[in-house]
Amino acid sequence: MWDVADSWTLAAYRAHGGYEGLARAKTLSPEELIALVKDSGLRGRGGAGFPAGLKWSFLPPSDGGPRYLVVNADESEPGTCKDIPTILSNPQALIEGIAITSRAIGCDHAFVYLRGEVPHVYRRLLHAVREATEAGLLDTGFGLDGDQPLRITAHAGAGAYICGEETALLDSLEGRRGHPRLKPPFPAVAGLYARPTVVNNVETIAQVPAILARGVPWYAAMGTERSRGHGIFSVSGHVARPGQFEAPFGITMRELIELAGGIRPGHRLKFWVPGGSSTPIFGPEELDVPLDYESVAGAGSMLGTRALQVFDETVSVVRVVARWTEFYQHESCGKCTPCREGTYWMRQIMARLEQGRGLPGDVEKLEDIAANIAGRSFCALGDAAATPVLSGIARFRPEFEAGCTTPARELFPYAASALVESAR
Repeated sequence: MWDVADSWTLAAYRAHGGYEGLARAKTLSPEELIALVKDSGLRGRGGAGFPAGLKWSFLPPSDGGPRYLVVNADESEPGTCKDIPTILSNPQALIEGIAITSRAIGCDHAFVYLRGEVPHVYRRLLHAVREATEAGLLDTGFGLDGDQPLRITAHAGAGAYICGEETALLDSLEGRRGHPRLKPPFPAVAGLYARPTVVNNVETIAQVPAILARGVPWYAAMGTERSRGHGIFSVSGHVARPGQFEAPFGITMRELIELAGGIRPGHRLKFWVPGGSSTPIFGPEELDVPLDYESVAGAGSMLGTRALQVFDETVSVVRVVARWTEFYQHESCGKCTPCREGTYWMRQIMARLEQGRGLPGDVEKLEDIAANIAGRSFCALGDAAATPVLSGIARFRPEFEAGCTTPARELFPYAASALVESAR
């Protein structure tokens, strides 16, 4: 649908087989739908890779009260750029996926939590919901009795990275400050408004219609044994043609860089990250690691949201990690001490090292602080902040130590790594 004229319209979507999956879903019981998604091997596309069908099955037996589906569209980690373009170009796939998932879990009111900084995408989503509703596609087939209309609420958040964490998102959706909740209880038991709730990523839900329309064998034939199907790989940075590449799991970074036109002319790869700024750094030696959840984890990193950032030899690792550290310190909600205080200390030290004014022992101090954040914060943001620091030092320690005597701008001039000619 990405290359179809007016792809965001209901007419264009239906002309390419849209809502065939929902029509089939209405012939199946909720139990059959959940079993089908389990059999497909669909895994959550928000970073953790948890099996979607299994997650849906965690909802407790009905007690007659409401249950909810919440779609996490709060895409904000540096390098991530797959969910917002999906909503922009093909929102009806998300709407159909929401309808199918809602039928599977007995929901008649679903929510999409979107970043408020993208009003054009918000407007497009509202238009898509209106088109589907006015066309009668959501009139019946939902709720606990399978005979209710489906209501979809698009909610624009105020812009906080922490609200990408599912429980902080739920607090924000309820009108409170976005802070992570203590688990258990998990959202499946007590989520939105303390009711059973499924929280899934945009890409996860948008893949459901094709599984229903084309069948489990079609979907399971792609990818690897434990990471089935296909996904969107967002390649950015020092490649000739950065962009979105839809491919089966198991493709390698070497193949993706070739699809992106290779490293920009006259340069060579220095390092890259497979899943955004919160995942451990890889180098040229990992170019042939299959990009699936198990293989990337086995090589020492995480596939995450497949935000593949590429950096050539003109880039200072210290400068990159300093920007990421600033981001995590700014976005920390401040609820827990390790993250609140630790990210602040790391930001100060990274600033000194980038300016060439590092103090003796700063690199060791960074390692110590990061190690005391990882695994000790209230939510995963602390781990995300510590990971690039620890990974960067492990792979490029001499560059960090050079920050005690020489500014990064002298070792790696800004102009050399600029992608835009006017910035040089």
